Amino acid sequence: MSFHVISRHLEEVVVLEPDAHEDERGLFRETFRADGFSALGLPATFVQENQSRSRLGVVRGLHFQWDPPMGKLMRVVAGRAFLVAVDLRRDSPTLGRWHGVEIDAASDRMVWAPPSFARGFSALEDGTEVLYKCTGIYNKAGESGIRWNDPAIGIVWPVRDPILSAKDAAAQSLEDWLARAESKRFTRSAPAAP
Repeated sequence: MSFHVISRHLEEVVVLEPDAHEDERGLFRETFRADGFSALGLPATFVQENQSRSRLGVVRGLHFQWDPPMGKLMRVVAGRAFLVAVDLRRDSPTLGRWHGVEIDAASDRMVWAPPSFARGFSALEDGTEVLYKCTGIYNKAGESGIRWNDPAIGIVWPVRDPILSAKDAAAQSLEDWLARAESKRFTRSAPAAP
């Protein structure tokens, strides 16, 4: 089984898909394989897996974690979502730029965004489920977020009046994050995830 890079964005965000085999019985695909990921220069060790279910119009994010650094491999397993990654690397020429891609459950595509990126998504159908493998264990004291509609980033979300958690609605701006000492951990030379 092999994986194919569909596209790369902001130097480190990767959209990829595995081979899929279909016959009269249905479909089979490997969604993760350490040697296949290593061959593409992607992490081969994930230590936590999360799954969320969202109503149409929900926006989750933009989330990130610096201690321990947490990269995420995101995949839509039900419904349809707009997956987003935002560059938070202080020394990057693409600092504050974003990449978004619409993916549905019928697609084999996944999005890898390393620890130095904020991630989020909007649910484009009721019952949308996003599965994400993480390279770091969740640590409430070492995580934060950026406001979903920060004009300094300018994400063009495909929803008009999103449903947000109180935490996401009150998230800081990119400018506020960059003023924090912890933001210095996100650089182009910072180690990726294990």
